[in-house]
Amino acid sequence: MTEHMSFIGVTTGSSSIMRVFPRWAEILGLPTSTLVGCDIPLDAPAERYRREVLAIREDPEHRGALVTTHKMALYEAASDLFDELDDFARACGEISSISARGQRLLGHAKDPVTAGLALAEFLPERHLAGRRDAIVLGAGGAGLALTWLLAERRDSPRRIIVTDTDTRRLEHLAEVHARRGTPSELLTLVRAEGAATAALLAEAPEGSLVVNASGLGKDRPGSPVPEESLFPLGAYVWEFNYRGSLEFLQQARAQETERELHVEDGWRYFLHGWSQVIAEVFALELTGDLMEELAAAAEDVRS
Repeated sequence: MTEHMSFIGVTTGSSSIMRVFPRWAEILGLPTSTLVGCDIPLDAPAERYRREVLAIREDPEHRGALVTTHKMALYEAASDLFDELDDFARACGEISSISARGQRLLGHAKDPVTAGLALAEFLPERHLAGRRDAIVLGAGGAGLALTWLLAERRDSPRRIIVTDTDTRRLEHLAEVHARRGTPSELLTLVRAEGAATAALLAEAPEGSLVVNASGLGKDRPGSPVPEESLFPLGAYVWEFNYRGSLEFLQQARAQETERELHVEDGWRYFLHGWSQVIAEVFALELTGDLMEELAAAAEDVRS
């Protein structure tokens, strides 16, 4: 096989990146590069992750990988195999980008960068600024990264509210923020139940940010928001996913006019996520102009 990188996920074959990557490889000057999908079930044993990481290290043609759903599981199973991990990867216990530099393996957690780039495209500066809430539905890797980013912002929200059905994920998120030094009054953690989530939306100030970081609507059908719940008036509603059953996005679209919502899907988040990792894996400089060229090349695939 020619020089290549992996895509470690759950249903990689249905991702648009499998059609986008060849176009991007041509633009980026990687004509011989190939993207190889690697589907791993959600309940995979640790050895499965270690095998994938070792395959990257031992194959000189294997440049690295992007990791989606398995970011935290891969870190837990195989972080000892890496020669270098970035600060966020160590702090949060997740790896979303694997790069091979000779015999050295580098691990990065790119989600805060990705989330920041995508969020800046639709949320006005200083919109949150201590006056509005950010409700993050899901405490996994993507939700954790977004809360980290929000806590770092100068215009951080009034409250960062995180919900999840898994108490362990909430506890992990709390531990990460404790190490970071996030003020306790900024972070509110809620065990996700239908009535509790609906109440959070009802109580949030107008213009709050509501994000589906749960994975529901992509890897599994469903929405973290109960039916008949109302989004805050004028809310910025962000669906991290761009493909799947997308029930959360459909709920937001149904209320878009009546509730004066600003609704965003996960397409630009997806593009930023992949472009950042590809640049890391192949040691490329990604300028703003180059990013827009990549986005344009991907647009007809989305259509």
